[in-house]
Amino acid sequence: MDVILKKSIEKLGEQGERVTVSNGYARNYLIPKGFAIQATKQNIAVLEHEKNLIEQQKKKEVKAAEKIANKIRSLSCVMKRQASDQEKLFGSVTSMDIASFLKDNGVEIDRKKIQLEEPIKALGTYRVPIAIHSDVTVELKVKIQKED
Repeated sequence: MDVILKKSIEKLGEQGERVTVSNGYARNYLIPKGFAIQATKQNIAVLEHEKNLIEQQKKKEVKAAEKIANKIRSLSCVMKRQASDQEKLFGSVTSMDIASFLKDNGVEIDRKKIQLEEPIKALGTYRVPIAIHSDVTVELKVKIQKED
């Protein structure tokens, strides 16, 4: 029996995929549990329509993420912190500090999207990757200077 998977099932297929399974497996397990629907012409047409809608939505999200990325590229983050003579910071610069800087400059980003492996603990210039969308990542140039 041909079925269309509503959810991804390990060793069988991904969501939206059309697979062939035994009649008993489909009738007794997949369809009653809501994991699949029978692959009729009508259901296939509905699936294709949903795929198109999802694709259009994803394009809109990527376009919006690109706008945010361009705004972040235009920014230059300069932070002044107290530091020792060996150029070590008293404290550190974290993703929360960077998120706060971005918010002050009109860009709302969840701090979890800022991919700072570990807090910055020394003076210098750093490139911090920010994953705005699964397909869009941008680097923010962060310069840490000694406070006078």
